[in-house]
Amino acid sequence: MTKIMKAWLLPAAVIAAALMPGVGGAQDYPQKSIRFIVPFPPGGATDGLARILGEKMMEAWKQQVVIDNRGGAGGNIAAEIAAKSPADGYTIIIVGLSHAANLSLYSKLAYHPVKDFAPVTQVVSIHTFLVVHPSLPVKTVQELVSLAKVNPGAINYASGGNGSSPHMAMELFKGLAKVDFVHVPYKGTQSVIGLLRGEAAVLFENLISVGAHVKSGKMRVLAVGASKRSTAMPEVPTIAEAGVPGYDMVLWFGVLAPAGTPRPVVAKLHGEIAGILKQPDVNQRLTGLGAEPVGSSPDEFDAFIKREIGKWAKVVKDAGLKVD
Repeated sequence: MTKIMKAWLLPAAVIAAALMPGVGGAQDYPQKSIRFIVPFPPGGATDGLARILGEKMMEAWKQQVVIDNRGGAGGNIAAEIAAKSPADGYTIIIVGLSHAANLSLYSKLAYHPVKDFAPVTQVVSIHTFLVVHPSLPVKTVQELVSLAKVNPGAINYASGGNGSSPHMAMELFKGLAKVDFVHVPYKGTQSVIGLLRGEAAVLFENLISVGAHVKSGKMRVLAVGASKRSTAMPEVPTIAEAGVPGYDMVLWFGVLAPAGTPRPVVAKLHGEIAGILKQPDVNQRLTGLGAEPVGSSPDEFDAFIKREIGKWAKVVKDAGLKVD
């Protein structure tokens, strides 16, 4: 066989191997455990969603899904770890609103929220609720706004840290309602403990984190942050209905893989997660917590993240926020 013939046969062999079942594709994926990075401590909404998905993925694929909580720096530590992990489908990360906001909040990131990731799917959208400590003498959003205007800078609000979703939710509220509150950042869901102790009086959170406390009377819910009422608490008005027009704040969570992850693997991850979200027990569990399953395509999620980056860049600029 001549050297010229060998030169032609080599690419053909490579192509044939790539087309063989399980070679270079997703047919044989996964063959080992998957690392599922969570940017926040255990116990919160992000962690809870990852565990629901991880459990179902293990059942379907018969492979271990290891939840790896890497809290800190508003999700940046976890995002950097995920971005620099091998792009083979064996590392994925669940992210939320802060993933989009951090590009504007931080002057320098060790990763790029779009370029360094392969979107898999938006998992859910979650309504945020404006809650207050029972000792605060307000029962409506208008009463809270009036009290804040009479006492500027005298009311503390809690968040899960600088750049966290609750932080951004309140900054949006402050800008639209033209009021001032004092920010008390906590580590993750410790903000809920801070409100229960009375260290802060106001908090934006989801029902996953505060639902039980609202039911027990340890917190008072004033409104839901979305543009429409929550099916979990339909009696609660939206913030816009309650007197702050234009307010629309929905938390979201989605799954990303490192950039360069093979598209067939991304497609398999997407198909599995989207299927999990349609399972009746999962769907019921999520909707009961005020979460709406999404399961968007990778391209749709990519476009969504880019829109969110633009939206929160404006909020950050208008509020003059900087974390570092």
